[in-house]
Amino acid sequence: MEKHGNKPNVAIIGAGGTAGSHITDKLLKKDYSLFLVEKGEGIARLRERGLPSTKLEEAVPESDIVIMAIPDAKIGEVSRNVVPMMKKDAIMILPDPSAAYAGEITLRDDCTFVITHPCHPTLFGEQDTPEARKDFFGGIAKQDIVIALLHGREENFKKAKKVCMEMFGPVINCHRITVEQMVILEPVAAEVVAGSAVSLIREAFDEAVKHGVPKEAARAFMLGHIQILLAILFGEVSHQISTAARIAIESGYNRVLRPDWKEVFKPEVIREIVNEMLHREENT
Repeated sequence: MEKHGNKPNVAIIGAGGTAGSHITDKLLKKDYSLFLVEKGEGIARLRERGLPSTKLEEAVPESDIVIMAIPDAKIGEVSRNVVPMMKKDAIMILPDPSAAYAGEITLRDDCTFVITHPCHPTLFGEQDTPEARKDFFGGIAKQDIVIALLHGREENFKKAKKVCMEMFGPVINCHRITVEQMVILEPVAAEVVAGSAVSLIREAFDEAVKHGVPKEAARAFMLGHIQILLAILFGEVSHQISTAARIAIESGYNRVLRPDWKEVFKPEVIREIVNEMLHREENT
């Protein structure tokens, strides 16, 4: 395997999976020589799309950039195998901060390690087409991404940033943050807090229907009120929440939420959550 002209070689590990397929589709349109690394059923999925697979031990030593498009819980284990194979000055791009935050990523001083994650299309953002407005993941719709340098050279970080923006494009803004800040955003703010809150909202919808509210009416009412509340609380409109609604919200805090819920942002609690995310299956 050689470079085709001056094209960088990029290995996508897990190229047949959901995230890997998305990244592959994006980078196939760019100026790279791609090595698609898979095993088992993943190889079959690539073949179904008419794409060749390359063995890990052949792809990684030839690659300028290695993208780890694999589940969070596997990243630490796979990195122990992959990183020693990487050539000097290569770049590894990781799609999630959890394993890095937990110290489970194998590092090398002569390589650069970058973490990135999509923000997904924002609720109040403008999109250009009906297709883009229906794209909630990103890739057709415009979105922002976050990126962090875990270890390595600033010059290579800039190269990785370009790849990350192409992986998740079209990208409006690329926000550089730290690994610790990325963990605060996900899993804590986006999944532990917002995910559980949204799940609670869905359960409230189901409970309203169970109590006799017509499903269509409940859906219209709930989704409309969710949007206006978010618009007010995130400063998208000048309206204010009414006094009666504020009293109802305060009552909800006391009756629905635990008073100490912000404990999830404490470093020791974050470490506990991340460890459970990465290792729950091992401990059951």
